[in-house]
Amino acid sequence: MSPEHRYLNFALMVSVLLLVFAANAAAETAKEQLQGSIDRVIEVLRTIRSPEDIERNRNSLREILLVRFDFAAMAKESLGTRWNDLKGKKEEFVSVFTDFVEHSYMSTLGSYRGEKIVYDHDWSDGESAEVDTRVVGGEGNPIKIEYKLHLTDGQWMVYDAVIDDVSLVGNYRSQFARILHRASLEELIQTLHAKASGH
Repeated sequence: MSPEHRYLNFALMVSVLLLVFAANAAAETAKEQLQGSIDRVIEVLRTIRSPEDIERNRNSLREILLVRFDFAAMAKESLGTRWNDLKGKKEEFVSVFTDFVEHSYMSTLGSYRGEKIVYDHDWSDGESAEVDTRVVGGEGNPIKIEYKLHLTDGQWMVYDAVIDDVSLVGNYRSQFARILHRASLEELIQTLHAKASGH
């Protein structure tokens, strides 16, 4: 077989494998995809014993979050009607918002004490879905988290999480609105930059 035929066969094989993988991902329910991501996060959390461990695993955790969370949609909703005022700075805002949320998330990892996730009710209409969970086993009462997802290119992406009846995106929108009442969008971006840097 000539080299050209070997390369062609290899390319076809890779294409078929990618199509099979995409079909399998699309066939998974929102609950299955979300649970897979949460399981991966918990695997990492079980290895964390110190701030150094968090830093070591930062990239792994970021990759998991980027696959499952639609940060662009969350960033847009967090600004509400002010989103269109960003004009040419939308990508910059999505980037700094993602860093800000990631930093907030990373700062809580040291408090993990072996809590478990219980999956309760879930529903989907084929394009949108909700997965209701509870975090149990901690020192206090169970924490109720409702994940709201939409289907994007075969992946169920989280665009909001309602924690004990408080919307995460709604909470950010309230915070940002208070800042924008006395500051500009550029100043909000700089504030998020500073918070994401730990300042």
